[in-house]
Amino acid sequence: MSNSTSESSQGDLGNYIAGQFTAVDPSLTRLDDRNPATGELLATVPLSGSAEVDVAVVAARAAFPAWRSTPPMVRARAVMKLREALDANRDELARLVTTDMGKTFDDAFSEVGRGIESVEHACSIPVLMKGENLEGIARGVDVDLIRQPVGVVAAITPFNFPAMIPLWFLPYAIACGNTFILKPSEQDPLTSMRIMELVDSIEEIPNGVVNLINGGRDAVEGLLEHPGVDAISFVGSAATARIIASRSAENGKRCQALGGAKNSMVLMPDADPKLMVNGVLGSAFGAAGQRCLAGSIAVLVGSEAEQDRTLALVTEAAAKLVTGNGADPATDVCPLVTPASRERVEGEIAAAEADGCSIVLDGRRDGGAAGAELGPTIIDGAGPDHKLIREELFGPVLAVTRAKDLAEALEFVNGSRYGNASVIFTSSGGHAREYRFGVEAGMVGVNVGVAAPVAWFPFSGWKDSIDGDLHANGDDAVRFYTRTKVITSRW
Repeated sequence: MSNSTSESSQGDLGNYIAGQFTAVDPSLTRLDDRNPATGELLATVPLSGSAEVDVAVVAARAAFPAWRSTPPMVRARAVMKLREALDANRDELARLVTTDMGKTFDDAFSEVGRGIESVEHACSIPVLMKGENLEGIARGVDVDLIRQPVGVVAAITPFNFPAMIPLWFLPYAIACGNTFILKPSEQDPLTSMRIMELVDSIEEIPNGVVNLINGGRDAVEGLLEHPGVDAISFVGSAATARIIASRSAENGKRCQALGGAKNSMVLMPDADPKLMVNGVLGSAFGAAGQRCLAGSIAVLVGSEAEQDRTLALVTEAAAKLVTGNGADPATDVCPLVTPASRERVEGEIAAAEADGCSIVLDGRRDGGAAGAELGPTIIDGAGPDHKLIREELFGPVLAVTRAKDLAEALEFVNGSRYGNASVIFTSSGGHAREYRFGVEAGMVGVNVGVAAPVAWFPFSGWKDSIDGDLHANGDDAVRFYTRTKVITSRW
């Protein structure tokens, strides 16, 4: 790889193409990338278009034949080198996440660790890519199934996990023999740029195998339209996921599009109070609720007195959480990614209040140093079809609804168009089993606030939380980044 250096800490960012950090056309529009806690200008981000996308695709396409022909064991060793580089720089990457996206250092450190887990799983590619065979299916006839890479693949990733989600895709894609183009969120691209620097330091990853394009909608359009891109991986809102999947299909591209969520936490009256409260707070307000696995609805189960007792426990604990700069160890709830995000969520709180909902805990404040802070907010009394109950807000807002028993709670949860995740807090094995059996969600937690699978299992959303049938991570990742070829031979 080259010895070039990116401007990932300040200045005008470029792209990373064919082993070089390259400047882009000065006439392109730039966005300011600011620290959401302080407002400090971190970098300016170019909005690359179809021309820049084409350069990256040409580079990836040129690198593909040799990389595809590289033995899987050799590719796996290259991914192992990437794992070691990421691990050696884990603290730095976490601090970049905190600076650029805003989340607390502990949360960012865990995010980087989860991304490294995906790299570790991809190191097993010589085993994961193994095919099948059946000898003698007819006289002198054998059948073999083998897996081969798809070609040039692109990943379009969101702002809320700037380290982990790119690493859901990059290591599997290249380990399977594909070449790769990353389009990170234009709101916080510095972590992805640093990952590119680490890739660039690994001689075993040839130029052009991994590339990065900074940009927004035009860059996405360029990737969707380019005939040299064979597959698209996406994480974002449900509406955008549907568009990405449809456009990919129209252009003959394989697609995995992971969409949004509205995750319910069912709080049974027999739940362990401490376990429940800690789980609810971490799920609803961790990363300021900017997670597709955030528990944004609390379903209070039991008699009215039991429901009120549960709500009081959660509200009392949430009121003690500290909102502030993610770099401050005392902070529990970080800022939202931008002041505009805070204003949008506050608008939804005001709308719910105008609709007659009860603001049990009001986190609205002055916005902090950079105008992006919003404290934990709990809202009761929204109807079953209210936007607060049915649509993703992506902020530190917990909506409350009520159910007399587990059956009614399940009916409510399964009425959502989303099916990313759901959790139950209970001390009853019978309730836990009934819930895990009946809930219509791909990731289920029992006494676990955030039901995030480790990398050896797929990130398994259902319903409108995914377009496509192959998820990120686990065996699904290998299936997505390879095509099967069945060979029938007679000798």
